[in-house]
Amino acid sequence: MAVDKELKDGYILDFVSGQEIKATPEEIEATQVFSKRLVEEYEFLKENLQTRPQYFVRKSPSDEAKKEYPVDIAVFKGKSRAESDLIGIVECKKKTRKDGIEQLKLYMDMCSSIQWGVWYNGDEQINLQKVKKDGDIIYISIPNIPKKGQRIEDIGKYKRGDLKPAKDLKSHFRVINNYLYGNMKKDDTSTRNRAKQIINLLFCKIYDEQYTGKKEDVTFRAGVYEDKEIVAKRIKDIFVQVKNRFNDVFEEEDAITLDADSIVFAVGQIQELCITESERDVIGDAFEVFVSKALKDQDGQFFTPRNVIKMMVDIIDPDEKTMIIDPACGTGGFLIESLRHVWNKVETKGKKLGWSEKRLEEEKQYVATTYFRGIDKDSFVAKVTKAYMAIIGDGRGGIFCESSLEHPKEWSNKCQDKVDLGKFDVVLSNPPFGSKIPVKEEKTLKQFTFGHKWKFDKKEKKWEQQTELNNKGAKAGVEPQILFIERCLQLLKVGGKLGIVLPDGVYGNDKLGYIREYLKKHTKILAIIDVPSETFQPNTSTKTTILIAEKIKENSKIEEHFIFMAICETCGHDRRGNSTAEDDVSLVSEKYFEFIKSPKKFIL
Repeated sequence: MAVDKELKDGYILDFVSGQEIKATPEEIEATQVFSKRLVEEYEFLKENLQTRPQYFVRKSPSDEAKKEYPVDIAVFKGKSRAESDLIGIVECKKKTRKDGIEQLKLYMDMCSSIQWGVWYNGDEQINLQKVKKDGDIIYISIPNIPKKGQRIEDIGKYKRGDLKPAKDLKSHFRVINNYLYGNMKKDDTSTRNRAKQIINLLFCKIYDEQYTGKKEDVTFRAGVYEDKEIVAKRIKDIFVQVKNRFNDVFEEEDAITLDADSIVFAVGQIQELCITESERDVIGDAFEVFVSKALKDQDGQFFTPRNVIKMMVDIIDPDEKTMIIDPACGTGGFLIESLRHVWNKVETKGKKLGWSEKRLEEEKQYVATTYFRGIDKDSFVAKVTKAYMAIIGDGRGGIFCESSLEHPKEWSNKCQDKVDLGKFDVVLSNPPFGSKIPVKEEKTLKQFTFGHKWKFDKKEKKWEQQTELNNKGAKAGVEPQILFIERCLQLLKVGGKLGIVLPDGVYGNDKLGYIREYLKKHTKILAIIDVPSETFQPNTSTKTTILIAEKIKENSKIEEHFIFMAICETCGHDRRGNSTAEDDVSLVSEKYFEFIKSPKKFIL
């Protein structure tokens, strides 16, 4: 669907100048990323920035040639390129931290008008303010840089309404992750503990955004000249409020244990952003950065990009009476996006009926509590989802830590009370998948037809289920995504809709033909959406396709119908996870509804 400008191999378009430049790792992972942040988050115009041709600072203040030191990103207070208007520089060289900071200071020394500088290499970030004191120049570490027109001393002084939706949280999280890894106590640097600490901070941020008026000062902030211990205490006090408000989710021992320097650094990275209005799934993005490798290696879990989630939710289009479940909910991406989708419908209905604000909030809470369910076997992930849903508006009572593939009788009583097979209108899921984590337990496999061996009868030209379970031999066990297909259909009522992310092998592997035959007998295929291999990168390059289907009575006759099919060539980020402008995935739902209105129409 995307129409790209023809570029030479190994080249990209510079975000600021539009010029073709070599696609070096430095450009892709640092210069281009920070250029976008300067425009999207710090509100500078492209006319305020210079990347290509590069701006040169003098070798020394008296040097007239001014051709010694090329700056990666020069930031000016106006559209002029006059040296007197140069207020900030960003260096993106892949140097060590020490060398990077020394180079940044050297460049800042050469121009008297420079107020601040940033060293950013895609993984680490240092913000410095240049201060003249007693005739000398000193450099002070600051939590952030000023927005266009803002003074350095005003950093951290934000009203709730000043916050801007975040567009690229992963770059911020990578910086925080690297800082914590280098600065936390050695016995505290486990992947899980770093994730737990940043998630606790994010809950403070979300809580502050939810419960602060548009014209009120935010509490989640770090000013330039504030005492770091005061900032740390303020943030920890927010977390106490979070725990008290949601004491059925958090444990008494849950705490923010980071030191003051780490808290100030992390807060400084995200304080001016409105993450509840982010274009991405905030918690999912944080998990991708902090714990995705651990979960990938252990459990085959990959977090689904927000644009993919939104596309699937929009196509299925649940309303305020739709029972929804994700049996592999992870950090709750599908549930959170479905909740937003349904709440929009509730708000439209409330406006039409003249509901008060109180009546509207009661209805939204009722919908979240009554119609949303999620299951995940990872206790930490399940707890995060419960907390996330609680803070944004409830639904936490429907989240359970169980293995969805176990027999329902093995689930806790609370889970059994709220999750019944055959009762859901919608199942949305991106189940764990991979040959490295096969399911072999007999009591699990015998629940499923897919837990048995299958054989193709060449004479009858059909697949036949065998009595023997698929748990013996060199390749014993069944990949979890295969069992999840059947479990998802078991959860659905007849007429219910399934949206599921599956590896391409399910659709094309000759040995998995029995799955396709099963789907033909039990579902009406509505849509098949091929997404690019970059979709789940950099965590996995597994090629995936999304299936949207409606459950039918087994072997019931389906009237001939058109199936929506789409091939997405772009997904909004590259293989390294950096954001890109091209995003076919976000266009799919619109094209789907065009197709529904006129199914014979050929859609590019």
